[in-house]
Amino acid sequence: MPCTWITSDLQLRLILTLFFVAECLSAGMEGTKTSNNSMQQLDNGNHSSVSTTSSTERKQSTVTLYAEVKTSLSVLVDTKAVLTCPPVLWPSVLVVTWEIVLRDKPPCFGAYRRDTNQTTRGNCTDKRITWASRPDENPALQVDPVAITHDGNYTCQIVTSDGNFHHEYHLQVLVPPEVTLIQTEKGTAVCKAAAGKPAAQISWTPEGDCDTEQGPYWGDGTVTVQSTCRWGSRHVLNVSCSVSHLAGNKSLSIQLSQGAEIPAHLKNLYITAPIFIILIVVGSIWLLKISGCRKCKLKKTEHTPVVQEDEMEPYASYTEKNNPLYDITNRVKTSQVLQSEVDVVMYRCESSTIKKTEC
Repeated sequence: MPCTWITSDLQLRLILTLFFVAECLSAGMEGTKTSNNSMQQLDNGNHSSVSTTSSTERKQSTVTLYAEVKTSLSVLVDTKAVLTCPPVLWPSVLVVTWEIVLRDKPPCFGAYRRDTNQTTRGNCTDKRITWASRPDENPALQVDPVAITHDGNYTCQIVTSDGNFHHEYHLQVLVPPEVTLIQTEKGTAVCKAAAGKPAAQISWTPEGDCDTEQGPYWGDGTVTVQSTCRWGSRHVLNVSCSVSHLAGNKSLSIQLSQGAEIPAHLKNLYITAPIFIILIVVGSIWLLKISGCRKCKLKKTEHTPVVQEDEMEPYASYTEKNNPLYDITNRVKTSQVLQSEVDVVMYRCESSTIKKTEC
C-alpha cells in the first residue's frame, strides 16, 4: 500500500513536470504568435507572412521527439559508479529528473530545474547516492561506495524544448565469492565459493566424478556454491579447482594425500580440547582441596579437646622414665620420703608409745 502512494506521488510530479514543460512551450509559441502578428500588421495582410507563421506554429506544436536507452551495468561492491544522462544540447534543457527504484525499497527521485537553478529530492535517504557534480554543469548521478543494497533501476529523464530523453540503467552489484579447497577423505576434495553474487561456476582439473550444489540465496542476494569431486582409485596426486565469476576468476590447487586432511577448525579443536579438559580437572581438584581444608578447620574449631591431667600422665611418666633430670628428681624425692618416715619412727620410739625393742 505505501508503494502505491509513493508511485502515485511520482506520477503526479512527472505530470506536473510535463505540464511545466508544456507551459514553457506554449509561452514560446505565444511569443512567436505575437511576433508573427506584428509582422502581419506591418505587411498589411501579406499572405506569405501568414503562411510562414502558420508553418512555424505547426512545427513547434508537433515536436514530440522521444529517445529511450536501456543499459545493463555491473559494478563491483565497494567501488564507485557514475551514471550519465543522455547527451543533449544544454541550452535546450528544461528539467532533469533521476528516478531510483532499489530492491525492497520505495522509489525515490532527484530533480533539477534549469531556469531557477533549483534541485529537489524526494524520499531519498541514502547519502551515498548524490549528484556527481553541480547539476547545472553535469547532471550525472554518483553512487559511492556501491553496496549490495544498490541493486536496482536508475533512470535519467531530460525534458528539453526539443523533446524528452531517457536513459535507464539496470545496476547489478557484484560480490566476489570466498574460495576454499580442502580434502575430506582419500581421493575426495571439496571446493567452495561462498557468499558470491551472482552464483559462481566451478570446474576441476583433472575431471572426476563431481557433484555441484548451489545453496539458498541469502537476504542480501549472495549465494554459496559447493562442488565435491572424487577420483576413486585413479591415484591422482594434484588437483585444481577453478572458480569463474563476473567479479574475477580464481584457481586453487591441492595435493591429495593418502589419508584425509583434517580441516583447520578440527585441528584447532584437537589442540584446545585436551588443554580445556586438563584445566577442568586441575580446577576441580583445587576446588575439592579448598573445600576439604575448610571442613577440617571447622571440625577442629568445633571439637577442640580440653587437655586433662589423665591424658598427660602417660607422657609425664614416659618423660620421667627416660629423662635423667626427672630420674634425679625422683631419687631426691624418694630419699626425702624415707627420711621423713625414719623421723616419724624415731619420734614414736622416744615417746615410749612403742616398745624400744620394736624400735
